[in-house]
Amino acid sequence: MSTRNVQGISLYYESHGDPEAAPVLLVSGLGGVGASWGTQIARFTEKYHVILPDQRGTGRTTRALDGHTTRQLAADMASLVEELDVGPVHVVGASTGGAIAQYMALEHPRLVRSLTLSSTFARFDAFTRREFEVRRKLAAEWDRHELLSAYSLFLFGPRYAREHPEAVVEWIDRAAALPAHPDDRRIGLARIDMIAAHDTFARLREIAQPTLVLCGEHNFCTPLPLSEELVHGIPDATLAVFEDAGELIELEQPERFFTEVSGFIDGLRDPDRG
Repeated sequence: MSTRNVQGISLYYESHGDPEAAPVLLVSGLGGVGASWGTQIARFTEKYHVILPDQRGTGRTTRALDGHTTRQLAADMASLVEELDVGPVHVVGASTGGAIAQYMALEHPRLVRSLTLSSTFARFDAFTRREFEVRRKLAAEWDRHELLSAYSLFLFGPRYAREHPEAVVEWIDRAAALPAHPDDRRIGLARIDMIAAHDTFARLREIAQPTLVLCGEHNFCTPLPLSEELVHGIPDATLAVFEDAGELIELEQPERFFTEVSGFIDGLRDPDRG
């Protein structure tokens, strides 16, 4: 557990696993906090050198009110990788983290060995834009527990929510219990605006790194066509679809998620890094 001064902020991160193993940067979703990776942290730590940051404005990183663009957050992540001298890294980005990962590959390519883009997008379509307009209205008015209860309807697949209602409630309660900050609502709205403005569609062909795209079959939040658009645009990209899963495939199907990502990374592993 440590911090580094990068891009004008104090960025909190955790480092887990063998420093001599292949480096993996886990970039979280809209909440921005590294701990949201849950049980995946231990799984990745068993095989890799894991870097787990809290993004600008979230968690134990500086609660900055400015700089909330996916391009700037990619610069934050790239600066951290440079500060730690661990690049090039395998970047695993979930949802918002996948949008950030795209800009890392585009604008800091020497620091990125591969991309895993989970439940993410190059740009919003009309459906997703309307969805996030609704989510923004909720975020502007509701308290945290109410908001997370509503968000769970967007994030978990119907089958998982039906068969594991206690896990959904646990996710809501755990996220709602995170330490609060006076600027949380303002930053949360800025982050929704940030992803609504994200658009790398015209530049997808520039992404040269091997890319694995993952998406749940019943992903309501960032639906499968958005992942298919990524695969069609990125030259060296493959798609794996998780049946009966929603947005949070790393939580709904944790074993398969890790198997898919680790198999992809291991197939690219540099001989001199192990």
